[in-house]
Amino acid sequence: MNKVILVGNLTRDPELTTTNSGVSVCRFSIAVQRRFGSGDNGPQADFFNIVVWRAQGENCHKFLKKGSKCGVVGRIQNSTYEASDGTKRYNTDIIAEEVEFLSSRNSGDGSDMPSKPSTNETAELEPIDDDSLPF
Repeated sequence: MNKVILVGNLTRDPELTTTNSGVSVCRFSIAVQRRFGSGDNGPQADFFNIVVWRAQGENCHKFLKKGSKCGVVGRIQNSTYEASDGTKRYNTDIIAEEVEFLSSRNSGDGSDMPSKPSTNETAELEPIDDDSLPF
């Protein structure tokens, strides 16, 4: 099984590109705080490269920015390539299957991120007689 769930903050603005066949791909990285720090160094974080494909990648590019909090569900993918200097390089990416935008609309730059209903808007509730409850 290859499944990873991460919640963190973007360390840079997302970059959107397209493949030769016209498929959109968005890349960004997130910092995920460790639950426990090591000594007096304060909180520590791990950094992960995220890759998001197609329409979901386009939405990430549109609504996320550096500092945004997001949740990512995906899989780990390792790859290797030969650099221009002839050395072998290794790369580890998280291929996102789901991305959840967790920053509030007001914490950003006023973009078109969908907002949640205001908590000040409460509906009028009618009292229910206890004898009418089925349990």
